[in-house]
Amino acid sequence: MTGPDIRHVTDSRVLAALAHPLRRRLMDVLKVYGPTTVGLLAERTGQAPANVSHHLKMLAAADLVAEAPELARDRRERWWRLRDRGVRWSNTDFEADPAVRAVADAASSLNLDRHTALVRAWHAAPDEEHTAWGEGPFSTDKWLHLTPEELAQLGREVIELFDRWADRPAPDDGQRREPVFLFAHGIPARP
Repeated sequence: MTGPDIRHVTDSRVLAALAHPLRRRLMDVLKVYGPTTVGLLAERTGQAPANVSHHLKMLAAADLVAEAPELARDRRERWWRLRDRGVRWSNTDFEADPAVRAVADAASSLNLDRHTALVRAWHAAPDEEHTAWGEGPFSTDKWLHLTPEELAQLGREVIELFDRWADRPAPDDGQRREPVFLFAHGIPARP
């Protein structure tokens, strides 16, 4: 299931480009803050500009990011933007070749590591930060009895809910809005 700006990845070379922690983080920074320069990406990730440039070139070769020269104020300034609002893939698209499946598995594993690291960082945040957010941050889990079709339907509904909140225009009410990370996994499992 993909929307108009969501790229369904079926090329293992694209997943290989995504299967790197800094590249994943660069994609996140571009998603949250929009087009930006190498210098600002370096500041936000704590990386050297040369390292950021190298990884942006790898993402560009996979057609995941593109230069945005129209935003540059001079020839030395290089701006970058995401090609698509998001990417999705299914490991089942890569089952025919074990080597390619390994790339898809690595990308999925890195994705889950990133999700877990963000949640752990929140739990390690200072008490003042937790107090400032009050009852907002949440965690929930449920055990359901579903068919594969019902799980697919539930997935579509969750993604539609996330998309509705992600696509809403921010109200012009003078309140400061911070980036908030949400993720969900619905998987067959045994307790």
